[in-house]
Amino acid sequence: MSNKKFKFEKSFRNFCFLFVLLFVLKASVFAQSSAIELNYNFKFGSQGWTADFADYPPNIGTGYDLVAGIRFMPRKLTRLPQRGFYIQGNNHSADLFMFLKRRLAVEDGIIAGQTYRAEYVITLASNAPSGCVGIGGAPGESVFLKAGASPIEPLAVLQSNGYLRMNVDKGNQAQSGAAASVAGNIANGIPCSQALPYYPFALIVRSHQHTTNVKSSSNGELWLLVGTDSGFEGLTRLYYQSIRVRLVPV
Repeated sequence: MSNKKFKFEKSFRNFCFLFVLLFVLKASVFAQSSAIELNYNFKFGSQGWTADFADYPPNIGTGYDLVAGIRFMPRKLTRLPQRGFYIQGNNHSADLFMFLKRRLAVEDGIIAGQTYRAEYVITLASNAPSGCVGIGGAPGESVFLKAGASPIEPLAVLQSNGYLRMNVDKGNQAQSGAAASVAGNIANGIPCSQALPYYPFALIVRSHQHTTNVKSSSNGELWLLVGTDSGFEGLTRLYYQSIRVRLVPV
């Protein structure tokens, strides 16, 4: 082999190596700069979301009427039969937190150790009218919708005082926390005087940018969290129709 040919092949190999390296670096930068778009419509089922409850004493309290699961939404809202994620609770503790959560991982596009800004569009049906007076607070304006994210799984953990409390900071009622911030309330826009006596459900849409940027775990996990923090000491009933999420690397 001539020296000239050897130098050419060596230069070609170096060029190929640099090309591949630049491609990998560019792909990595693109992945880190690309937003993750997620759209969960519960007409297709739970899609990995699960429900739970916190801020109440499970071993002491009775009559909380806690129910959650996929069921058909009120027909007047959807015309054709359509399912949503239903959740209800009777707030005897004056502080009931009803929430949905979902795990995200590398297969969803999450990058380990990456910090994200979480943006939500939440569509839900509420039968809580606007401008009503209720026990402890209004059934609409005193039930605060919250949304956020956490690197660890949000769990209701039993405390020594017999109450279930969240293991992540979701704030308290009108206050936001690092894992969930206030996205509005569940008042549905129907004046209280017009809602009597049937209290019909109406669809409401809440757009929200979580106030705290969230860093994914070292193994690429991030948990989405949506829920209601109630100051109304009565029954709250909701149908989540869809949750759209945009995670923007920052």
